[in-house]
Amino acid sequence: MPVNSDKLEINNFTLNSSAEVSQVVREISELNKHKMLIHIVSYLHNTVLVQTLRKELERHLPDAHVVLLKHDDKVKTSVVVFDIDIEDSQQISDEILKELYVDITNKNESLKEYRIQLFRRYFTDHLTNLPNLYQLRKDMQHDEERGLILLKIDNFQTINNFYGFVVGDYVLEYVGKYLKEILKEHTVYRLSGAEYAITTEKRLGFYELKEYLEELYQKIKNIEVMYQNTKIYIDFTLASSSNRNNQNIFSKVSMALIYAKKKGVPYWIYEDRMNFEDEYERNLNLSFIVREAVEQKRVVPYFQAIIDNKTSEIVKYECLARLIDANEKILSPTLFIPISKNIKVYHEVTKIVIEKSFEMFEHNEYEFSINLSMDDIMSSSIFNFILDKLRNSPAAPRVTFELLESEAIKDYKRVDRFVSEVSRYGAKIAIDDFGSGYSNFSYITKIHTDYIKIDGSLIQNIDVDKAALIVVETIVNFAKKLNIKTIAEYVHSSVVMDKVKELGIDYSQGFYIDEPSLLLDAKRFS
Repeated sequence: MPVNSDKLEINNFTLNSSAEVSQVVREISELNKHKMLIHIVSYLHNTVLVQTLRKELERHLPDAHVVLLKHDDKVKTSVVVFDIDIEDSQQISDEILKELYVDITNKNESLKEYRIQLFRRYFTDHLTNLPNLYQLRKDMQHDEERGLILLKIDNFQTINNFYGFVVGDYVLEYVGKYLKEILKEHTVYRLSGAEYAITTEKRLGFYELKEYLEELYQKIKNIEVMYQNTKIYIDFTLASSSNRNNQNIFSKVSMALIYAKKKGVPYWIYEDRMNFEDEYERNLNLSFIVREAVEQKRVVPYFQAIIDNKTSEIVKYECLARLIDANEKILSPTLFIPISKNIKVYHEVTKIVIEKSFEMFEHNEYEFSINLSMDDIMSSSIFNFILDKLRNSPAAPRVTFELLESEAIKDYKRVDRFVSEVSRYGAKIAIDDFGSGYSNFSYITKIHTDYIKIDGSLIQNIDVDKAALIVVETIVNFAKKLNIKTIAEYVHSSVVMDKVKELGIDYSQGFYIDEPSLLLDAKRFS
């Protein structure tokens, strides 16, 4: 039934600056109404004016429902306050729609048409005016024979960070128009972020789809976007699925897109035999195990002995991170470290290993080493944690921090500061895995290091691989000239041990000498 006009009250306010917020909020509060729907209507929502207004209204009127809407006036911000003295929510909705219709749209339009316009907005991306994810899902449900292709801008995060969100929005809008023009035979959808989608009339087989994606990629690669005098290049990664039905099609194509990005290939086609779901399930289970282990401090250091090659005595131990799950199973760092980074607990792992390693060596005379990644070095939290530990531990002069040489250093000043600070407390520095990854001798000249740990991939075949032998000889001679001690990793046999000693390497480490263990084994090596 219709609602009496005296049941609905509407109050309008206009603001030109944030200085007017307090007065308007005060006036709205003085209306002293119980049920309020408040529309804040502005050209942009991320302005100081709009955000301050919204927060103040929510603070002073916690029972009111505040909604942000847009209009084309770039100067003024409007506030419309609806107060309705009825209980029926459908009647409230109808009455407000009527008032909006009268206030905003052409008075000759029907209420039905206005509702249709509002409904369409729900299925349209407001930035590009392309149909959105909701429309795509609706279309896919309506025609289950369609195939789905996702297209994602490769470097959008970099563009957005470097140029700012205004340029980022311009790029998204430009790309949307470009795809719509160049792919006229398709409906182009804009999903979230830098992701777009198109559909094919029917699902394609693997080889047919592969050919189709290749043609599509060649058609849209290397888009040039001009913003003022700046030329921005856009590339895409594509993904689709060749399955016989569309069950879980969105998640499957999304997994294929992630896989393509990870592999650095232009596109990827999902097939059920790839078992991506199993990998995702394993990662989810591992994430739970790692998070729980970190919370309960079941990350522990295992200790592997390092001997002096001249005396054959154990003089050092390397502290190697291990994780013990709820069933007492030991997980290696290659398994749980990547997961810990993904779930943002990696630095907690580092702190636990440092804490427990210092505890072990505070009451003996052995030297010990702890691995640090470049992520650790760049973290202010880890840096301060280490300095605090060095200030307060008697083991500080006996610790060596091993920097993983397999990771590229982007900020030598930050690393140099770390080295200088820890050296003040007697701590030493080693370059780990030297001879692999980004290895180069200039690395050593830029960082004051006490030890070079020669990568195990060179040491383990040094008795049979002449090229490896030459590389190791070069590293050892270079280190001796700089008065840097050398440590051989992966010493796994007596033959390799003899060759290491023959080359004049100072220390050795490997399964031939000692396997990692929870306890220290102080026996003399023989």
